[in-house]
Amino acid sequence: MDIDVFAAAHAQEWERLDELVRRRRSLTGEEIDELVDLYQRVSTHLSVVRSSGQDPELAGRLTSQVARARSAVTGSHASSWTDVTGFFTRVFPAVLYRLRWWWIGVTAGTLAVATVTGVWIATNPEVLAALGTPESIARYVEHDFANYYVENPAGSFAAQVWTNNAWVAAQAIIFGVAFGLPTIGVLFLNAVNLGMAGGMMFAMGRGDVFFALILPHGLLEMTAVFVAGGVGLKIGWSLIAPGERTRLRALGEEARAAIAVVLGLVVVLFISGLIEGLVTGWITNTWVAIGIGVVAEVLFFVYVYTVGRKAYLEGVTGDIEDAPAALPVAG
Repeated sequence: MDIDVFAAAHAQEWERLDELVRRRRSLTGEEIDELVDLYQRVSTHLSVVRSSGQDPELAGRLTSQVARARSAVTGSHASSWTDVTGFFTRVFPAVLYRLRWWWIGVTAGTLAVATVTGVWIATNPEVLAALGTPESIARYVEHDFANYYVENPAGSFAAQVWTNNAWVAAQAIIFGVAFGLPTIGVLFLNAVNLGMAGGMMFAMGRGDVFFALILPHGLLEMTAVFVAGGVGLKIGWSLIAPGERTRLRALGEEARAAIAVVLGLVVVLFISGLIEGLVTGWITNTWVAIGIGVVAEVLFFVYVYTVGRKAYLEGVTGDIEDAPAALPVAG
């Protein structure tokens, strides 16, 4: 047997097997069956090459290739660090990108409600007076609002903020199963609270302080909450308009993708919590503090629209079933 002719005849099959192994976490059902079939064929090719004894280097290469394919077929996991890396480079960003219009819509709606509320309070003295006595409002504006960020040790405050924001985000997602109505309530309440704080600060001439203390951490923090709200509304909408899917299947698919969002947002909110605990109120240079927040926000959007877009176009949806631990065998 001419080993060079044999290698040339099967080179495309070997290359295809390598490609499928690399993409094993985002394969379609047909590609999974193809992977199993190619694994069996290349295993036979390896036996032929070994028995010929003509090309030890080719035998070694095929041995490595078959081992990788066997790991994919049998569901043997790579290291946990590989799983974590795959999650943050494929699954999480792909879901963010796929659902981008939902959370961008939530962002626009929330900011609109907050702005209207803030302007209403700042331009109507009678509305401002209804929020508290002149003394209590002055104390909030001159002391309480800023002191909130520095009254506790930075580390414990960051942990407190992280826990609170993670809970708000989780609520926004979980409430989606009630057709998204409680999710809308959570988002509306947060928008009104934000508008009230801004309205009081602007009414008392402290609008610059409001933005100086909100923007460093708030850009990323609010984006995380908006993402959670968008995912929750998507879950609710999947029950209202499941399309060609059954409602149960639509709910299952979106809920499994939501799990990826919850896990990913834990890290995003941890970063925003660190900024809030270590930057907001502690770095006195306003532009440096805001700059840190802007950089964090820009990096998030770059992450979504580069890493997320690439993974989404490769077929990753965020559904746990897209990354099976064990692959079915061709029948």
